[in-house]
Amino acid sequence: MPIEWVMPLVAFLTCWLLLAWLLRRGKGLPMDHPNARSLHETPTPRIGGLGIMAGIGVASIGLADGTLLPVMLAAFALAAVSVLDDVRGLPVRVRFLAHFVAAVGCLLVLGVTGWALLAGTLAVVWMTNLYNFMDGADGLAGGMAAIGFGALALAAWLGGAPGLAAFCAAIAAAALAFLRLNFPPARVFMGDAGSIPLGFLAATLGILGAQQNVWPWLFPLLVFSPFIVDASVTLGRRGLRGEKVWRAHRSHYYQRVVLLGASHRQLTIAAYALMLAMAALAFAQLILPQHVAWLLALWAVTYLLIFLTIDRHWRQSRNEL
Repeated sequence: MPIEWVMPLVAFLTCWLLLAWLLRRGKGLPMDHPNARSLHETPTPRIGGLGIMAGIGVASIGLADGTLLPVMLAAFALAAVSVLDDVRGLPVRVRFLAHFVAAVGCLLVLGVTGWALLAGTLAVVWMTNLYNFMDGADGLAGGMAAIGFGALALAAWLGGAPGLAAFCAAIAAAALAFLRLNFPPARVFMGDAGSIPLGFLAATLGILGAQQNVWPWLFPLLVFSPFIVDASVTLGRRGLRGEKVWRAHRSHYYQRVVLLGASHRQLTIAAYALMLAMAALAFAQLILPQHVAWLLALWAVTYLLIFLTIDRHWRQSRNEL
């Protein structure tokens, strides 16, 4: 068996063992305290990202090549910045500067220039941050990583890119190990050290695969659309209302589902079903490219119905107060 296919197992075990050791040690762990954005009520260790990135880091030793190396290095640099943010707190401008520098540097090394560099940078920075925005419920961000990167791994394997497939599989495996402790009721949270680099990896690996003709650009957008659509629609609506979009809030659709009375477990199971459905739709687009318009119509109608249903229940709940 080629060594790259052992790396997902290495990533899983590394994440699992590190998080178990940190929890057993117990002292001095960074804690996530409830705030205006939170759905949890008790302080919870914010160490999941350390386990995920450790798993990816160890696995990358056997997977690094000329194309994956800049992506890995930039992701680990963002993880380091995010650890500082988790522990001490960093100004917003410093965090955003790090995101832009990592995006531009990585895309330049990958050969992206001109207007494509501008569009790619904005897409990478947005995906980096929206993944963080969506990391607010037990099992949600970890599940999106396991399903999303698992879908990329399968597509890369089918597309004849075994190195990219193994790396995406290692990310998914590390996320699965994290979910062992994050599935509702969560014992650990991911924190910025996990959500920021995972969002960055989703964007940059999506671009890399499109560059190498492993998948069309639409494929990763469909796979990660449960996060992309919720965050984009929510932040767009907040901006149109004149609200400060960078402030903590609880108006994402996934947050409203819990505020309407669903448990974290119910939300997570429903979200996983949506993620799997969108991944299946993405693969359908690969198999039936001639029907992409119909598939996109189905995609749009699905989200429209979900959002309209949540909005209707939300208005009813507000009227009852």
